[in-house]
Amino acid sequence: MKVLITPRGFATYGLEQVERMRALGLEVDYNDTGLSYDAETFLAKAKDADAIIVGVDDMSDPVLEQLPRLKAVCKFGVGTDNIGVSWCEEHGVAVGRTVGSNSLSVAEHALALMFCDAKLLYPYLRDIKAGGWNKGTGIELAGKTIGIVGFGAIGRLLAGLCHGIGMRVLAYDVMGVDEAQAAEHGAEVATFDEIIEGSDYVSVHVPLLDSTRNLIAADEMRRMRDTACIVNCARGGVVNEDDLYEALVSGTIRSAVFDTFSTEPPAEDCPLLGLDNFLLTPHMGARTQEAETRTCRISTDFVIEHLGL
Repeated sequence: MKVLITPRGFATYGLEQVERMRALGLEVDYNDTGLSYDAETFLAKAKDADAIIVGVDDMSDPVLEQLPRLKAVCKFGVGTDNIGVSWCEEHGVAVGRTVGSNSLSVAEHALALMFCDAKLLYPYLRDIKAGGWNKGTGIELAGKTIGIVGFGAIGRLLAGLCHGIGMRVLAYDVMGVDEAQAAEHGAEVATFDEIIEGSDYVSVHVPLLDSTRNLIAADEMRRMRDTACIVNCARGGVVNEDDLYEALVSGTIRSAVFDTFSTEPPAEDCPLLGLDNFLLTPHMGARTQEAETRTCRISTDFVIEHLGL
């Protein structure tokens, strides 16, 4: 049986797991090119695969229909929006995610972006590299209010980190937030509206679904504090980017710091990239050495289990 592994991180952090699979008699084809596969290469490699550990490659229904041997697919991460999950369910293909493997890494990244915003790190690091020595005036995070939308593993870890530096933490989740669990992480249970209207930082940690697409758009931004900053380390599309541009240009909100975008990479002429009060990192929040190693192990566990080994 063949296992295809497309995430580039496996070549660095998952070789132990590759040998583990090979020891069980599996043929393992992993990506050691240092580059993402194009659609044609991915399909050529996937056609005879029994299991796939997949990153961002397109595994929508039309692609899945061309993979007759596929028994299991595991996302190298948590977001399955690039996988035709319903198709897999209908055709008996097991779908897994590496839930929790990178939660701390993403939570730390969200906090790092908040510090970058509050302390004006990017513009003044850039200024010094250009020969300047100008001093800006930032703000303290201690005493500010962060509203966390989505209180899963990442949201809970971020709550604890923010509580630890003296922030007031509000927590909301569409599935509800347990009072005791919130208190354990230094958070107060709040409604979505209370977070939108009362937070200095609004951090979203929800999957991209029909119900969460444009979750934060023009109406929500108009109701935010004009000093508010939106943090998105979840998925592009959860925040309406056209509305965000207008809100940032008009001063409706102060700033936004993202690790995800609706189109990755964004177009070179994307208007948001030209704004000083918008920062974007290249969807790297989950990419730490520790998280990559855990993700390799968890995805390998899933494949071995669902191939019956």
